[in-house]
Amino acid sequence: MSYRLVHIGFGNMIVAERIVAIIHPNSAPIKRLKEEAKDQGRLIDATQGRKTRAILVTDSNHVVLSAIQPETIVNRFEEEPDNEENK
Repeated sequence: MSYRLVHIGFGNMIVAERIVAIIHPNSAPIKRLKEEAKDQGRLIDATQGRKTRAILVTDSNHVVLSAIQPETIVNRFEEEPDNEENK
């Protein structure tokens, strides 16, 4: 079984099939989501100290912070070849 990885910045990758949502971090409900995940130990900070530009939510309810714009992550997600097509 192979997994397709998506680059989310600074050499960090996430399994594409586990991503449920890619969200802008600006709204109050998203800020609450981030704080709740931090309090519960479900927050993964992949920003390397940079400003958070995208928040990724996984199917395991983890919240991943990225310093890359959501549109850029989506473009990378769509550009990656699907492993099933290459077999």
